[in-house]
Amino acid sequence: MKFGVVVFPGSNCDEDMFYCLSQNMGQEVVKLWHKQQSLEGVDVVVLPGGFSYGDYLRSGAIARFSPIMTEVIAHANKGGLVFGICNGFQILTEAGLLPGALLHNLGQKFICQNVFIKPEHTESTFSRAFHSKAYKIPIAHGEGRYFASDSVLDEIESNNQVLLGIAMKMQLFHPLPI
Repeated sequence: MKFGVVVFPGSNCDEDMFYCLSQNMGQEVVKLWHKQQSLEGVDVVVLPGGFSYGDYLRSGAIARFSPIMTEVIAHANKGGLVFGICNGFQILTEAGLLPGALLHNLGQKFICQNVFIKPEHTESTFSRAFHSKAYKIPIAHGEGRYFASDSVLDEIESNNQVLLGIAMKMQLFHPLPI
């Protein structure tokens, strides 16, 4: 598989993602600059974390209008794989590729801590490699509350679009849909 990592001004996890995909997973990876108008034939588009355009308006709101996003949206609408992490997930919601929105954390506080996540299922391309155990990961965000109507949440859960969920019940989080 060929991966493309989109680089926006303010991204700060693009190098980590590039390294992980190329060195740890042995995949072909290209960097896709936000002003590009081609996905260079990638199979999977990754929107990494960071603070695209400084997130001055609302997280992901400005990045959503980058020229590369026209191609990302077209790729997703044709059934292509798109993976958004942190700010990348916010960009995908702003672009309308994911229903719902990300809201400020309760108490308006930035959260930086380790949490335990576990796979909800292992049927997708992204979750096949996971085992049914909890994984400890660091999180850092100010807008980590995914919100959608009950009918949307029911739909994404019934479609197995929730890949990872919090292993321990926490007040600030909901499952992470793709």
